[in-house]
Order: sequence, then C-alpha cells, then structure tokens
Amino acid sequence: MLILSKTAGVFSKPARRKTYEFLRIFNFHPGKPFLHKLVLGIETSCDDTAAAVVDETGNILGEAIHSQTEVHLKTGGIVPSVAQQLHKENIQRIVQAALSSSKVCPRELSAVATTVKPGLALSLGVGLSFSLHLVDQLKKPFIPIHHMEAHALTIRLLNKVDFPFLVLLISGGHCLLALVRGVSDFLLLGKSLDIAPGDMLDKVARRLSLIKHPECSTMSGGKAIEHLAKQGNKLHFDIKPPMQRAKNCDFSFSGLQHVVDRIITQKEKEEGIQKGEILASAAHIAAAVQHTTACHIAKRTHRAILFCKQKRLLTPSNAVLVVSGGVASNLYIRKALEIVTNATECTLLCPPPRLCTDNGIMIAWNGIERLRAGVGVLHNTEGIRYEPKCPLGVDISEEVGEAAIKVPRLKMDI
Repeated sequence: MLILSKTAGVFSKPARRKTYEFLRIFNFHPGKPFLHKLVLGIETSCDDTAAAVVDETGNILGEAIHSQTEVHLKTGGIVPSVAQQLHKENIQRIVQAALSSSKVCPRELSAVATTVKPGLALSLGVGLSFSLHLVDQLKKPFIPIHHMEAHALTIRLLNKVDFPFLVLLISGGHCLLALVRGVSDFLLLGKSLDIAPGDMLDKVARRLSLIKHPECSTMSGGKAIEHLAKQGNKLHFDIKPPMQRAKNCDFSFSGLQHVVDRIITQKEKEEGIQKGEILASAAHIAAAVQHTTACHIAKRTHRAILFCKQKRLLTPSNAVLVVSGGVASNLYIRKALEIVTNATECTLLCPPPRLCTDNGIMIAWNGIERLRAGVGVLHNTEGIRYEPKCPLGVDISEEVGEAAIKVPRLKMDI
C-alpha cells in the first residue's frame, strides 16, 4: 500500500485530451503480434525524462531519454521547479519516441511501470500524473516502482543473477547497502547518514569551479572530479576516510566535504587567488577526494560482505556484489571495489554506465520482474500518490553494528 503526501494532479483536463490525441497516433495494426509480456517504463524522479519498452525476456525494444544536465550545470545544481517544467515539456515526446522505436502499439502493452518513490516531489508528480492518464485510457495495469529497487534489479536484465545477492547503490541522491532476497524483499544493511557521494563530489566540483576548467566545462561534477583526478596525486593531501571507528555499514560524506572545503580555502590563500578561480592544485584535490571516497565506500562494503557471509545470508560459493547508480560509473571507485571482491572471493557485477544512471529501461524491467512475481500490480489506481522519501526494505543496520565486524586492512593500490 502506498501512503503518500501529494496527489498526482499535475496535468489539467486539456492535458488529458492531449494524452488521448497522443494515443491516436498509435492506432495501427502491427504486422506481427508480440508473444511476450511488454512493459512501458517511465522515469522522472530527478532530472532525466526517460521511457523504455522492455519484454519479459529482457529485450529492450525501444527507449528514449531527455537529459537536463546542461540546464542544471548553468544554475549550479538542480532547481526542482525547473526540473518539473522540463519534465512537463518533454514527457509526451519521450514516451512517444520510446513506443515508436519499439514498434509496439500501446494497446499491446501488458502494463505501465512508473517511478513513484523516492525522488524530487515535483518531478515524481509529472511522471505519475502522465502515467495515470495513460493507464486510464488504455485500461492497463499500473505498476508503481521504487527507484532504488529498479537500480538494484537492473543487473538481472543483463546477467543471470539469482537471489540473494548484495547490492551497493551509490548516486547523487542515494547511498545504501542492501541484501536482495527477492523482487521486493530487501534487508537494509547501511545507508548514508547525511548526503550521498555523488552530491558531495558535485559540491566539491562546484567549490573548485571546475565548470570554468577548459577540460571539464561540459561535465557533471562527479565526471569532472574523475577526469581531473587522473592528473593529480591522490596522496598530496592527507585526508582520512570518515567513520573509521564505527564498525557498521553506514556512510557519511558531509564531513569529508567540509574537510575538502577547508583545504580549498587554505590553498586559495596560499596561491593568492579569489574564490571562483581555478587552483593550481585542483587536480591533486580531485584525486585526494576521489581516493578517500573510494576507500570509505570500499571498507563499508567489505564489512557488509563479511557480515552476510558470517550470518549465512549469502551463498559462500556464489556470493555476488552488484554495484549500481550514477557513481557506479566512476571507474576508480569500481577498482577499489574490485580489490574488496577479490579479497572476499565475491563476484563483482556492474551494469554498463548508461544503465547505472537514471533511465527508463530499469523501470520497465522492474515492472517485468513485478509482473512475473505478481507483486504490486495494480488494476485500480485510486489513491495512488508519489512519495519523495521512502526507505528500501527492512532496516537491520543496528544488527550489523552490534556484530562489530573488524575489517582487515587492504592495500588500495589503484
């Protein structure tokens, strides 16, 4: 049951007529009927408007995405009202493009799956409102999707991964470790106590004014840090990973951000430059913050693997760690996690970068997974709301802390 705070009334009655006119475009008869279940996935939880059609065998029949990155780079961060307006302007076009490229008539869809939690309230509302009008016109089932569940299950679209497996979800809005026991069955081992790693890296990039750097001007903050770090010395600054004495699987990144901010302020004084100018030591700072972030994430993940093995929550001979979310695209952090999985005899699996960031494919696939399992498929959408904040699964992080597992030191030679 969804208990949410806001109604999905984003579109007016004229917009409903537009949805009807939009559907009329697809009043054609395909030459060949589809033999498998088909799900349309719609994603608008943050700053990407995305849609995709996926079948139950994992075939991606069509997809489309509109990224708002360029707009938000200019404003120095995501402005929710701007994101909402851009979703409104693009959602019909994006859904239409996904359906057109898939050559699937909307009437042939088995269901529509849409992100309803968690995310930016104004953004979620656009996707949910559009989807509810659509399923009402089509008389199709609706599948509300938890954004983090979709990230966690994406790997099963690409690889044969059986339950249970461990998942690390790291992005600009989230950071968590969970044991995945089934399609909607998660045990939360740990989460960020403050901000997400992607958010921290973005803030450091803004503080370093990397948008003014000729090599980084079109990159997101995280990508700019990763790019510039290749030119720097990770040991130039001695930055300690957070929470070294806490024997749990929780994360913290706000303290790290403040430490780096103080370093930047000090270097500005030493180099005699104003705030907003590029530091000569910017690459060293980027390398140091990336390395510290990677070490912090790796150690918490190492403890999660040891905990799951100790409690026999993972199969020792077939333990799998899945890493997804936008920050999972960072190859340096992936290498740090490889060191951990090699040491613990665990298999590391990551979706390709395009499926690590927000996309419609993962939402459609989550819909397929739920459709097959018969979980959360709604034939009556009355009372459906979006939920900006929503935990994932059952929280057992206290039990993890009580286990107080000591993590062996690993040499992070990356």
